[in-house]
Amino acid sequence: MASLDCGPPKKRPKESQLEENEETFDKQDRDYFRSYSDIAVHEEMLSDTIRTNAYRHAILKNYENVHGKIVADIGAGTGILSIFCVQAGAKKVYAIEASDMVEQTRRIVDENRMSDRIDVVQNKVEDVVFPEELDVIVSEWMGYNLFYESMLQSLIHTREKWLKKGGLMMPSAASLYLAPFTDEDYPDRLELWSDMYSLYKVSMEAMKPYAQKCIASRVIIRSISPESVQAHAHKVCCLDMKEVQRADIEKVQNKFEFRCFGHSEIHGFTTWFTVDFPGGTSLTTSPYSEGTHWAQTLLYIDQPLDVEQDTLIRGTISISANPKMTRYLDISLSYRVGEGPVYHKYYLMNDWIT
Repeated sequence: MASLDCGPPKKRPKESQLEENEETFDKQDRDYFRSYSDIAVHEEMLSDTIRTNAYRHAILKNYENVHGKIVADIGAGTGILSIFCVQAGAKKVYAIEASDMVEQTRRIVDENRMSDRIDVVQNKVEDVVFPEELDVIVSEWMGYNLFYESMLQSLIHTREKWLKKGGLMMPSAASLYLAPFTDEDYPDRLELWSDMYSLYKVSMEAMKPYAQKCIASRVIIRSISPESVQAHAHKVCCLDMKEVQRADIEKVQNKFEFRCFGHSEIHGFTTWFTVDFPGGTSLTTSPYSEGTHWAQTLLYIDQPLDVEQDTLIRGTISISANPKMTRYLDISLSYRVGEGPVYHKYYLMNDWIT
């Protein structure tokens, strides 16, 4: 039974504040789409053969579901996924791309003699009015830590408004994983400040706490070795792309529990993701698999944790869009070792990721 709100009446935002918020969101979108006009972004993605071939194999493997169908490619970029869909026999592909890359996309489509089958549309997908219902939605929407850039909401919007009942989503599922890790280079980074005396006869031991603070202040994107992972991974979430709703991703939160493999020093927690396609094709950014441009997401903690065989680490992770910069992520961790104190750590995942 819903409870009554007996508190003071809530103030409505002033019109000027609403206009300012809308202007902020519009600027975010402009900056975001402008970044995808840069050739470096597309060089990185297309050079990632693991990523691109996973999509190619998945689309061609599903040719029976794509042949003669109406497809939308959301965030089409250079249009390579649209071309894969035509190669699989798609009747019509709507390549939706909001950035100025569309000028090049049209040239690529023409170069491959597919302009009669691929319509390149420059617009945010939320503003696109498709002339017909969609049989298939394909998109490479995943960001670092799966949710960075918040593109999934656009995909949900398109699915709800335009996808036929029983239509196909590619990928069809996505899962995010979390595990503690050790960084073998971490001690050397701190020891650098001890070396200052032998190098220059100047003591800089006082820099070590500040160095630790700086290391733990940013989200780091980097590939780590399988040996760096110090416990079996915990699945933070699993999304069915046909069922997931916006409310499900407004705040992704889950408890975790790890039993450590052995004597080690834990320097933080790492995440990676896996997406699955109909027909059994998968794409993973796991440190146990061949590397992708997504690498792994590293969340360093303020002080390393000494652990032994079967040391218990428990906690909670939550991930949500930053309320002011909605393409950024707010990540919160609470964790404890055994019956020790509970530590809390907050990260803003923004364009300063390195």
